[in-house]
Amino acid sequence: MGYQALYRVWRPKNFEDVVGQVHITRTLQNAIMQNKFTHAYLFSGPRGTGKTSAAKIFAKAVNCQNGPALEPCNQCDACKGIQDGSISDVVEIDAASNNGVEQIRDIRDKVKYAPSVVTYKVYIIDEVHMLSIGAFNALLKTLEEPPKHVIFILATTEPHKIPLTIISRCQRFDFKRIAQAAIVERMKRIIEAEGILVSDEALEAVALAAEGGMRDALSLLDQAISYSEDQVEVEDVLAVTGSVSQAKLAKVVQTMQANDVNQAIIEIDHLIQDGKDPGRFVFDLIYYLRDLLLYQTAPSLADVLERAIVDDMFQQLAEQLDSHWIQQAIKELNQCQQEIKWTNSPKVFIEVAVLKICSQDPASKSVTSIPQVEQLNERIKQLEQQLQQIQSQPPSQPSQPSQAAQQAKQKRNAPATRNSYKVPFDRIRHVLNEASKPALQKVRSQWSSFMEALKRQSAPAHATIQNSKPSAASEDVVVIAFRYEIHCSLALEHKQTIELMLAETMGQTFSFIPIPETEWTGLREEYVRKQKQQESADQPETSPAEESADPLIDAARELVGDDLLEIHD
Repeated sequence: MGYQALYRVWRPKNFEDVVGQVHITRTLQNAIMQNKFTHAYLFSGPRGTGKTSAAKIFAKAVNCQNGPALEPCNQCDACKGIQDGSISDVVEIDAASNNGVEQIRDIRDKVKYAPSVVTYKVYIIDEVHMLSIGAFNALLKTLEEPPKHVIFILATTEPHKIPLTIISRCQRFDFKRIAQAAIVERMKRIIEAEGILVSDEALEAVALAAEGGMRDALSLLDQAISYSEDQVEVEDVLAVTGSVSQAKLAKVVQTMQANDVNQAIIEIDHLIQDGKDPGRFVFDLIYYLRDLLLYQTAPSLADVLERAIVDDMFQQLAEQLDSHWIQQAIKELNQCQQEIKWTNSPKVFIEVAVLKICSQDPASKSVTSIPQVEQLNERIKQLEQQLQQIQSQPPSQPSQPSQAAQQAKQKRNAPATRNSYKVPFDRIRHVLNEASKPALQKVRSQWSSFMEALKRQSAPAHATIQNSKPSAASEDVVVIAFRYEIHCSLALEHKQTIELMLAETMGQTFSFIPIPETEWTGLREEYVRKQKQQESADQPETSPAEESADPLIDAARELVGDDLLEIHD
């Protein structure tokens, strides 16, 4: 037989080989030993974390002729037959290519027959979320009342797409991303058994690029072995994955910290010209800065660093950089990472992010000087005195708003500049007068569905409205608060598409009005204040009991009640 990929050769055959999922394998082993396993399981989690492997191992364990045991023996005829796929009682089905009603009906017709070779029939349905609605309905009754000799194991990477009626009939196990240290340890055992030379730095680079998937890690390791000569080095892994070396990352961070825009742009241009993936570069840079921040905060966390190796340059940067500068740089790069997903020119967004980072204040760890502290203390005393004076003054009448309130109102109603978004305050006040909590709750309950539908319909429109939230709603208008003013203008460019998807999701025609969060906060406070003033003005100043203490009026009130009583001077 020809060469087999490492992930196929080293696919787990025992529960012990399933890396990083002890919380699941131990539960399944205990269920087998106590004979308390159920008829249906749902294995969910990221790709390459061991879902189908664990399902096949479980099928061997429940049918092992030398069981019950914590591990299948892999020596008996049942274990060997299930492993090589020659036993028809254990069936693996790919729901991506067998997602119709006919395939599920065929399973439903066959489950009633007893297994021919082993004790239990096991159906492993991979990527079960790809089944059609009709196929799920056909599977539902079988899952609810299966024969005693049948076990269903459903595996999926997207459990949110599975109907709740299916999930509620299964025991659910959530597979998690595998830790980087666990991936490295598993790869070391494999290369020792295969007799392959791989440096520790190369294994670390492979584990980082795999992003928590063991299968991805072994595939990348296979590529690096084919690319290298005698020994796999970190440079080979970087060439295969498109990642950037730590020395290059440190150089970029150093130039940005020094506000050397020219050199920083040149470094990035060289990296992209060398064929490095722009998205991978931003990803690596974020994790490198994250490791710097962790190491700077607590050097004892050196063992949990995910991207960096603690060398002289790393320690030097940890001492020089300000933690606030690192946090702001991570925020800018994270925003850049979101933006380059929707563009064909990622280099432009990376350069813009670098310019923003370089425009920050120079990194410094110096403590505020004593004169500055004294100035701040003096300013605080002045503010406290002003606050006491304001509190000692009699409260102003509601009908005469303060000068500050008038200025704030004038500022909100001031005409917009040429490049800014003019907020329609009057329209929003009209919506607030007609707004209701049920209408807003209806919009918010469907907001995630609306965003998903908008993303499928128009990725640019979804990008403009991504960082927003519905803040008020009437029967046909919703007020959407955006983080920045520019987002309001961008959203209006896709107004027709957004309102069309709102109508389809909500089941009725909706228009929207954008407003920046800062303006929305002020407008909402103004509206609430006016509502409270109106309620206090509508309340009677005195109660009927206080209107008069006249015995005649009291007697009349007892005779006819307050509803029919009229008092005239």
